[in-house]
Amino acid sequence: MTGAIFGTPIIAAPMAGGTSTPGFVQAVDRAGGLGFLAAGYKTVESMQTDMREVRSAGARFGMNLFVPDRSQLDPPPLVRQQLEDYRRSLEADARQYGVVLPGLRLDDDDEWQGKIDALLADPVEFVSFTFGLPGQAEVNAIKRAGSTVVATVTGTAEAVLAADRGADVLVVQHGSAGGHSAAFLPAGSTSDSPGPATTAELLAAVRAVVGLPLVAAGGIMDSAGVAAVLAAGGTAAQLGTAFLRSDESGARQLHKDALAGQGFTETRMTRAFTGRQARALVNSFVRDHEDAPEGYPAIHHLTAPIRAAAAAAGDPEKLNLWAGTGWRQAAAGTVAAIMDGLLAAAAPS
Repeated sequence: MTGAIFGTPIIAAPMAGGTSTPGFVQAVDRAGGLGFLAAGYKTVESMQTDMREVRSAGARFGMNLFVPDRSQLDPPPLVRQQLEDYRRSLEADARQYGVVLPGLRLDDDDEWQGKIDALLADPVEFVSFTFGLPGQAEVNAIKRAGSTVVATVTGTAEAVLAADRGADVLVVQHGSAGGHSAAFLPAGSTSDSPGPATTAELLAAVRAVVGLPLVAAGGIMDSAGVAAVLAAGGTAAQLGTAFLRSDESGARQLHKDALAGQGFTETRMTRAFTGRQARALVNSFVRDHEDAPEGYPAIHHLTAPIRAAAAAAGDPEKLNLWAGTGWRQAAAGTVAAIMDGLLAAAAPS
């Protein structure tokens, strides 16, 4: 049955960096969807505070964790040099705002073990993972604690690995999705590239190789998009960009205004802001740093003061304006109003 696992066919994607606030997640729940808190970039204590706030409101929710890439935390000398070169390329941007670039930080695993321990001690209904797969022992422990394990994949090879690891549900993310790609296998290492043209086609391809429930993500902006992925066999649709301009979204107003304005005409995958491929509106920062190397989260830390200064100055040209390919359909208004339109796709005919 569509949405049976989650109790709804509509999931609000975990959007790290302040967008998926406890208030936003509560609004999604009240409107008939399921929201995910985002632990990425947060301390363990901040993650737990968010959990307590949503629980106190009686809302259902899931928690999303970033899986650290250990190879990025101890890169070889050549990669370190590439990161230092990129740091130098950012100096002009930093001078524009009068900020000082930090040194390279290569030790940030996003408090991975602390967050795993916290979720084992105080389980939530759903735990989803992005940027990779947790270890087998971690998957087993989370499931024993009573949580449903949700893995995010971008193709058939990753889907098979996630199923073998013991994931209960897969979020199948198409390249049209806004924000970070969840891909964790090296580009070109699978037969998935360039991949299916639509989210529904990717869902069908993954469905052919694994028997797990699938959630479709990427470019879904309206009831027609929801209907298409449900018809392709999805148990639910996961949307992020569609909620960015909502009243309850924690996204910066500058970001919301950029999505609504006429100043930006396309999105592009870029590593410029964080060192991981992510889809954003194309602004001057994206254009100026097309050669950004791979290096997450080192580059995230390098660009953080520039992004903060750009936001304070009201300058969208140096800000990470995450957006999926359907961004022009993102509507302002309440989460409830947006959800009403989306849920129409799943209503009995």
